[in-house]
Amino acid sequence: MMTSLTVDTKLMHLDIAGFQSRVTTVETQAALTSNRDQEVLYLRSKVIDLEDKSCRDNVRFLGFPEEIEGADVQSFLKNTLPQLTGLTFDPPLEFQRAHRLGPKCREGTNHPRSIIACFLRHTQAQQLLKKARMQGPFRKNDCQIRMTANFSKETSERRKAFLALRPRLRQLEIKFGLFEPARMWITKNNGGHSNPGGP
Repeated sequence: MMTSLTVDTKLMHLDIAGFQSRVTTVETQAALTSNRDQEVLYLRSKVIDLEDKSCRDNVRFLGFPEEIEGADVQSFLKNTLPQLTGLTFDPPLEFQRAHRLGPKCREGTNHPRSIIACFLRHTQAQQLLKKARMQGPFRKNDCQIRMTANFSKETSERRKAFLALRPRLRQLEIKFGLFEPARMWITKNNGGHSNPGGP
């Protein structure tokens, strides 16, 4: 009888040791998976950051009617932007590339494709965007022309998430704005700034 109990106890210890070993294996795999997930998130954030930085010399132009630029988008922008904004560019504007985005719209559409331009000089792109922020939409031939910075898809979606907050902040007469690429600031009652971050 004692021999049987001894054998059963040994088998129980072996089972417990086996379970402990499997639990340890599962915990190790879970830790590895968690580390991989964190690494993937980190690498993804780096890719998004690099994409945003690669777009920092780009400006999007919305509202220019289709084909108003003719065959040469760069020449059109070079001649139009100083007149449209009242800015003087010295040296003159130069672009690495400029083109319409997306396939050509169907005839009769009221939503022309935006134009995107990569400026040769970062300072000129920033000068233009600063003017656009201060003055608001411009007018050309009864068309409203807007200019915006260009960001990655992920950052653009984060910036759009703030749109829902704007009506309420205006209602409360709270000044607000966005730091690039996607962090909101608001003005406190004492005039100081608060940076609640991004969504």
